[in-house]
Amino acid sequence: MKHIPVLLDAVKQAIGDMRGLRIADCTFGAGGYSRAFLDAGANVVAFDRDPNVADDAMAFQEKYGCTFRFVPETFSHIGEIDGLFDAIVFDLGISSMQIDVAERGFSFRSDAPLDMRMSVCGMTAAALIEKSSMDELSQILRDYGDVKKANVIAHALKEKLPKTTFGLRDLIYNPNDVAPVFQALRIAVNDEFGELRRALSAVPGKLAPGGKCICVTFHSIEDRIVKDTFRGWTTPAGDVRLPVVQPAPFKLIKAVTPTDDEIKNNPRAHSAHMRGVIKA
Repeated sequence: MKHIPVLLDAVKQAIGDMRGLRIADCTFGAGGYSRAFLDAGANVVAFDRDPNVADDAMAFQEKYGCTFRFVPETFSHIGEIDGLFDAIVFDLGISSMQIDVAERGFSFRSDAPLDMRMSVCGMTAAALIEKSSMDELSQILRDYGDVKKANVIAHALKEKLPKTTFGLRDLIYNPNDVAPVFQALRIAVNDEFGELRRALSAVPGKLAPGGKCICVTFHSIEDRIVKDTFRGWTTPAGDVRLPVVQPAPFKLIKAVTPTDDEIKNNPRAHSAHMRGVIKA
């Protein structure tokens, strides 16, 4: 399936005129956001932990030259990059490229080793199931997939220790639980929420005055992490009943969800939310 960047028009509108801006694209993926930013006149620093995007990133380097820099790391490394950004953009979750390559083990629609590693290093999903206790596995399924019968499924996984995507799929009795179980294991394998929290903690120190942080989320928990973080940044310090209150360091940008037309053209956009803030 062709990769279609989700909520790209909303993100572009939130950033505004990009000519001469320095923008961090925190998930390069297939390069949809980076391309739009570069074509609009921005300088882009793009992050991605997935080594499979290296060829695309090199092609961008050849086309856009010094206006594009690729960092082959997780976006939590943004605090290590020199200088400030005018915009920092997070496109969270999993990319269509990762889902559509069967051997990556993200999808239950094709049989493949039970991998799910975005960075192609570290512990696979199969190893995670084997090394986790049943209580730990149940917690992962509940917290990251909202799986109702997490204990029952965790027991089945610990008993059979599936090594393939079909092996995992066939242990899940309720078809409605298949996608949530795969999602929960993927989030745990890649520490997606930990990465997000670490990256957001670095954002205030990496944005220039007037700079914008924009997040496109796809999962209720990651959306809550972003929403709660932004609420903290946009809340004045001190007692509002007193005459002196320290102004909030950020202002909210209006949240956006996909239109019906975007969802029709790109079903993967159905759960997306765009949230943003502007640094004072």
